[in-house]
Amino acid sequence: MTLLELISTGGFTMVILALCSLISLGIIIERYRYYHKRSKAKRQDFMSNVKREMDRGELNHALRVCETTDTPFAKVAHAGLSLHGHPEREISNNMDRAAIVENNLLERHTGIVGTIGSTAVYIGLFGTVLGIIRAFMDISTSGTGGINVVSKGISESLVCTAAGLIVAVPSVMAYNYFLKRIGDFNTDMELCASEVIDMTVGKNARKS
Repeated sequence: MTLLELISTGGFTMVILALCSLISLGIIIERYRYYHKRSKAKRQDFMSNVKREMDRGELNHALRVCETTDTPFAKVAHAGLSLHGHPEREISNNMDRAAIVENNLLERHTGIVGTIGSTAVYIGLFGTVLGIIRAFMDISTSGTGGINVVSKGISESLVCTAAGLIVAVPSVMAYNYFLKRIGDFNTDMELCASEVIDMTVGKNARKS
């Protein structure tokens, strides 16, 4: 059966699942590209470059390194270095705010994929129930219970169930992948913030 035939067999429930599948696929592709683009730079190499510039006393060059690195931890480092010389609390709070902003950007639309993954199965089951209801209605209308009478309702049931699983499984897998990547980004931001504190407040404390 072609895709259009499957949708026609499954009824309007299949239309809902098809829309969910398109939305989920679009978000998965967009999020994968977003994460991939922002994971090209390695935190260790980035911090080595920043530390080298800071050891030279080139704060502006260190900020430039942050600005030219398109990663969440670079934004956090920039927020901290931009307040170089200020009290530790101000630097830490500014980096915390930057981390919250970056985390919101990382989580954008991921909840939709998680919702689709958790509800697609139930949408498919809803189509299954409708198919079974149609089968019994056909039996009641015809007065007989032959296989030809109930085949349409049963086929609708099976198609919707299968479609719900097909939509749900990749969505759940993608959502778990998103959570793992977001966790990795957050770890890098926390480590980067700690190192920036050591480079700014710690260095000033040693001098005093």
